[in-house]
This record gives sequence, structure tokens and C-alpha cells, in this order.
Amino acid sequence: MNIHSSKYKCSECGKRCRGKCDLAEHRRSHSGEKPFECSVCGKRFTQSGSLTVHNRIHSGVKLYKCSLCDKAFSQSGHLTIHMRVHTGDKPHKCSVCGRSFSRSSGLHQHERRIHCNVRSHSCSYCGKQFATVGDLKCHVRVHTGAKPFSCRHCSEVFGRLRQLKTHLLKLHNEGTWFTCHICQKKFSLNYKLKQHMQRHEGVKPYVCDECPKRFCTANELNRHQSVHSDYRQFCCFLCDAQFKHKIGVKTHFKKCSAVHGVYALVL
Repeated sequence: MNIHSSKYKCSECGKRCRGKCDLAEHRRSHSGEKPFECSVCGKRFTQSGSLTVHNRIHSGVKLYKCSLCDKAFSQSGHLTIHMRVHTGDKPHKCSVCGRSFSRSSGLHQHERRIHCNVRSHSCSYCGKQFATVGDLKCHVRVHTGAKPFSCRHCSEVFGRLRQLKTHLLKLHNEGTWFTCHICQKKFSLNYKLKQHMQRHEGVKPYVCDECPKRFCTANELNRHQSVHSDYRQFCCFLCDAQFKHKIGVKTHFKKCSAVHGVYALVL
């Protein structure tokens, strides 16, 4: 078969694939569809092969060992990425602001959330828009209260996988702490350590479009941008008062619940 045939050409980006199955897998990169789900942790994948490799994490098989520390990995690609912790290599550079990343996924998220204004996925509950299907799915759980990630050791459940990972580490000593080599502060998640390191380095790559303020993380920038907007996504269900931030409605609810005689409900 001629690989340059237009028969298996992606209508979104024009990429040509070798066959129908390859095209179907490629299209998931645009739709965000992840039909293959891990039965242990709930993580989802676009390809069955990726799920097979992922299952090694739960089976404990770690064939690829780091020569500079005691860490081992179930995938060779994970070891390659890990080595950048030792080398400081960040091969993925943003063409807009010049910020570099050790992972391509970090660069892609940065480009979508910071430099790309396309937010085509809209929440059916509140209308808030998101750049990716994954971001929208996480947000919808705020409205539905869904908690699909459960602890294998106890009855705790969580709305996000990273919350489960933090719980496993702190309460069940399962996982690895990430330690700052400057101040020795420990973090349960690697991206939290990276954000922390930016504060040591004085790096603030996220700039507000409305004012000159700069921030270390995208979340800090997003929280700040509410200052320039009247949008209030958090609402007290007792009195309908609206707030820009979750902490605002939590503080209000404590007072409002006392006034209405509601003491058993916890936001």
C-alpha cells in the first residue's frame, strides 16, 4: 500500500497513516478519547499497547535501572526522562516564550494553556471552557461530585489521580517523595517540586494579559486572572451567593450554614 495515499489521511491535521487502525488511533490525539482503562488505578490510554506497558507499574516489574541512583522503571522511556533529573537536560523548548521542558507533554500543556486561546470544550453545567477534553472531565467532577479513584488499602476515594497518589504516599507509605536539593523540602508529586524549584530560581514564566504581573505556575496565573473578570463559578446552595474562588464559598458556607441551622453538611 502506498503510504502517501489519501485514503487514510487525518481530516484534522492532514497526517497520513498506514491503515485504518493507525488512523483511528491517531484521531484520538485530537478527540482526547482514551478507551483503554487500567482496572487497578483507572488511568486511561489511547492505545491498548500503552495500557499493557502501564500494567507493569502495578505488577512491580521494573527492568530499567538508573546508573546514578537507586530508582528503577517499568519502561525504558521513563528511564530516559528520569536521567534528565541528573543531567538537567530540557530538550523541549517553547517557540513563543523560550521556556524549556524535560518532557514533551509538559511543553504541549504549556502551549495549550498559556499561549493558545482555543478553548473549544465547554462545561454543560456552568459554561466554563477548556482547552482539552481531559481538563473538562476533571472540572465536571466539581459539579457531579464523582470520585473515580479509590485507594486499594482503605475506603478513601478521590476525584483526581494525583490526589490518590498523594494519599497513598502520606498514609500508606506507597510511592516516592521528591526532595528539593536546596532546602530539603519534600513533595508528594514531582510537578510540585518543579514549581517549588522555580521559586528558588526566581523564574516566573506566566504573564498576565491584562497587567504586568508574572507568576511561577499556570494555576497562580489562572487564579489571578479572576481579578480582571466578573465571572463567579462557585455558588452557596443555601443563599445563592456567588464567589470567584472556592476558598471564598467555603468560608461563607461555614457562616451561612450556622444561620440556616445546617450543621451536618460539609462543603
